[in-house]
Amino acid sequence: MNHTARALRTSVTLFIISGLAFALACSGAGGTGTGPAGGAVSLRGAGASFPNPLYQKWLSEYSKAHPDTRIDYQSIGSGGGIKQIKEQTIDFGASDAPMKDEDLKGAPAEILHIPTVLGAVVLTYNLEGVAQPLRFSPDVVADIFLGKVKTWDDPRLKADNPGARLPSAPITPVYRSDGSGTSAVFTDYLSKVSPEWKQQVGAGTSPKWPAGVGAKGNEGVTGQVKQTPNTLGYVELAYAVQNRLPVALIKNASGNFVEPSLDAVTAAAAESLPTTPDDLRVSITNAGGAAAYPISSYTYVLAYKDQKDAAKGKALVDFLWWGIHDGEGFAKDMQYAPLPADIVKRAEAKINSITSGGKPLRGQ
Repeated sequence: MNHTARALRTSVTLFIISGLAFALACSGAGGTGTGPAGGAVSLRGAGASFPNPLYQKWLSEYSKAHPDTRIDYQSIGSGGGIKQIKEQTIDFGASDAPMKDEDLKGAPAEILHIPTVLGAVVLTYNLEGVAQPLRFSPDVVADIFLGKVKTWDDPRLKADNPGARLPSAPITPVYRSDGSGTSAVFTDYLSKVSPEWKQQVGAGTSPKWPAGVGAKGNEGVTGQVKQTPNTLGYVELAYAVQNRLPVALIKNASGNFVEPSLDAVTAAAAESLPTTPDDLRVSITNAGGAAAYPISSYTYVLAYKDQKDAAKGKALVDFLWWGIHDGEGFAKDMQYAPLPADIVKRAEAKINSITSGGKPLRGQ
């Protein structure tokens, strides 16, 4: 073989090797497939339906700026989110109800609660011929869901709504049939305002409802109320607004009938700031402020403090940081209240504490 042929053969060989190396680099072969050098990172989350409309907006907006991070969130209820994060079948969970001590102790490692936004659980109804928003006193709400107040023209309802033409039709309460943070918030409120409710039913994600019909998810309760006359259900405010359903005014702890506005939700949160614990698990139902809406709540992302996969952990940390800063800008248009500034700072500290193998993930 002459010199020219050997040179040509060497050049071809080097070209093939270079091409293979480039192809392997592009495909992520030899790596985890989840890091920056290995292509896109995929995260799976599941849980609360309460914040789902906002979370879907967040994922849409975040993916535009971060095309290499793919995040899927399934609205399965807070109970499902807690179960799956404990079983480590998802990368993050979501719940409106803070995890109980026994659930945290039963998890394989430390789980953090990262508050994302605030929302209102509202009473919504399907009642023909009633134009003005109805008003409900706390004891009446409890007794409707206990099955003791049975008709729309009950004297106690008429007393709170003197100008309304309330029919003699039976009230059909609609409740969540799945494990639900929205139910936990609602029953936490009822347990605070009704000793009978607290004794007979109590608070929780899956209570034994004394009366009514069940539906799955905020989506299911909204649909049931919208389709069925004379029903009364509880859903997150965004679902009622999106479906053009009426929402009731609720008498708060100060004796004022309050509309579930974002300002009223923020007022409820303000009452609890001085007493919010370090782990940020807090109930803000039945807050004492004159302007506070009484069935308000934080909603949380649940994440392991130490992440097994550094690339996924970094992607989750970056998304959470974006959420409590840029993401808050979408909250009001979606009928959620942004976090108070003090809670943002405390949530930042939680996110900064997330590690992988003991090494901080923020700023990497």
